[in-house]
Amino acid sequence: MQEYTITTLNTGIVTASKKNYLYHNTTHKYYLQPGEDDTAYLPVACFYIEGNGKKIMVDTGMSSTEIANKYHHPGSTQSEDQIVTNQLKAIGVDPSEITDIIFTHLHWDHVYYLSEFPNAKLYVQRKEYEYAKNPIPLYYKSYEDPRLNIEPRIHPQWEGREFVLLDGEAEIFDGISVYPTPGHSVGHQNVVVHTKKGDYHLAGDLIFTLDNLKSVPEIGYEITPPSRFVNINETWNSIVELKHRAAGPEFVLCAHAPEMLELVGKKLGE
Repeated sequence: MQEYTITTLNTGIVTASKKNYLYHNTTHKYYLQPGEDDTAYLPVACFYIEGNGKKIMVDTGMSSTEIANKYHHPGSTQSEDQIVTNQLKAIGVDPSEITDIIFTHLHWDHVYYLSEFPNAKLYVQRKEYEYAKNPIPLYYKSYEDPRLNIEPRIHPQWEGREFVLLDGEAEIFDGISVYPTPGHSVGHQNVVVHTKKGDYHLAGDLIFTLDNLKSVPEIGYEITPPSRFVNINETWNSIVELKHRAAGPEFVLCAHAPEMLELVGKKLGE
């Protein structure tokens, strides 16, 4: 089986509520102290994968500070050097060299600057693509749907691009595969990357902290569910599936876990 390396890139910081994102309300007393600051400052990670003659991205990260702060999460920031294309150039990779981009899902903070990757083949679950084209109004912002009543008008970064549409579990390349993990979004998927160190599971927004993989035996929970989801049953089952498939939390990489900040710029799997 082909082996790859994975480099973590952080494309900015978004603000979020610990209570409304990281931890389901039934678990607050096990993780949050009374009166503590509820604000979480979360990275927006994406991943550069290299091997087998390929230069691959899993997601492309978030927007500029202006867009993120105005339309999405107030207080969010992206510095010039955090723009995904600048981070790639800093490690010697031109965006035009990227051969493939595999999306965990199509929310705004996973798809930005896509026009800078003109030669990349794009992959996403069919369910995610179809929903992203016509979400309910509650999710217009998440997908930057042009029907939002805001000025100036914004459009999905992937508008006009063709995708390879996947239906469930699939091998993309030798040593790189995907499996469905719906719950955070209707067509969310995890990406599995084989390396010398083992198989890493790139889990997008399925979880927001590695704490979500922990059990809560006091209440009979096999996991600690987050509190941001489109479907809690699917979220629960998808996290359990991730926990069973991954060799351990050290082999789980996700977009917003604070733990990802320690991995930025490091090449994993060597």
